Amino acid sequence: MEAFRYQALDAAGRSVSGVVQADTPREARTQLRARGLLPSAVQKSARHPWARGVSAGELSLLTRQMATLLDSGLTLEQALAALIDEAEAAATREVLAGVKAEVMAGASLAAALGRYERSFPEFYRALVRGGEESGALPAVLQHLADYLDARQALRQKTSLALLYPVLVAVVAVAIVTGLLVYVVPQVVQVFQQSRQALPLLTRALIALSDFLRAAWPYLLMVFIATAATVHVALRRPALRRRWHALLLALPWLGALARGVDTSRFASTLAILVTGGVPLLAALASGARVMGNVVMREAVERAIERVREGVSLARALGETRAFPPLLVHLVASGETSGKLAQMLERAAHLETRALERRLAVFLTLLEPVMILAMGAAVLLIVLAILLPIIEINQLVR
Repeated sequence: MEAFRYQALDAAGRSVSGVVQADTPREARTQLRARGLLPSAVQKSARHPWARGVSAGELSLLTRQMATLLDSGLTLEQALAALIDEAEAAATREVLAGVKAEVMAGASLAAALGRYERSFPEFYRALVRGGEESGALPAVLQHLADYLDARQALRQKTSLALLYPVLVAVVAVAIVTGLLVYVVPQVVQVFQQSRQALPLLTRALIALSDFLRAAWPYLLMVFIATAATVHVALRRPALRRRWHALLLALPWLGALARGVDTSRFASTLAILVTGGVPLLAALASGARVMGNVVMREAVERAIERVREGVSLARALGETRAFPPLLVHLVASGETSGKLAQMLERAAHLETRALERRLAVFLTLLEPVMILAMGAAVLLIVLAILLPIIEINQLVR
């Protein structure tokens, strides 16, 4: 079956739209007429992976609803049909209808979700795949919904904290640019006409102002070209690995990047191990959710060591890519037989540590940005005032 988008008129003559599942457009029109609708347009739903679909805010709710429906005894097709009826956004209904059509055609849920990569990220599909393989999909989806809620809360907290520094940066750039492009040229004309020898700071400011006024189109093109080049270059595995290795080596940012992947890795393992997924399969899924290539390679090396018979804690410790706290908690979990609980605790502690690092980083960022803005404005003011002071001294 396929998903078809439609435009139709109801019995009251009002325009309605939505998604219907059918094998052919003709069958879709027949279903709409059976509902009392007069279809005006029926077309096959787009399945482009980057098409607009489920938002991050909706994903957690959909996941929790699906876990509840599956746990109540509904089949996967019935659960997806219920979610389609429940969804309010047309884009969400379209994506879910496409997923249901893939499932009814014989594809696994993870494979069906893979047709909509923008709506369902890689780590999400990896966890769903692990839940399907273990037969514990409802439990995995429930844990996944909890994880998505926590991640969404952290993202909102970070976004709100970044709002003020971003506003300060935008205002600072706008003020400094306005001063250099519009104010400085008008003020310095008076000094240039007096043929007075200007101070070095003033001459440098005039040169910078002239350069920005003349070269801003070229600077804009250089910025766009540089961004496009970096985007293309980072698609190459070797360059992407070098960049990720450099990112991990940076102070502050390296700890943040490592904390994000460590928290995600520990949460993934905890969810899968709790759901009964074998350790090697859980580790493979955990490797796929890692955003940093260097961290992912470390997990892959750990998988090989575990396959050779080495304990998970020792394998992770040998990579030297993970915090000692995670390694110690994993060792404690393996010894006590409570690996899932220890992984959950490690994920919780890493998330708290990440929140603290973000708070410290943002707390330091705000005054630094304000000082930088103040320094830039101070230099501009000094460059304008120095010639005025020299003229006053000559008059005296």
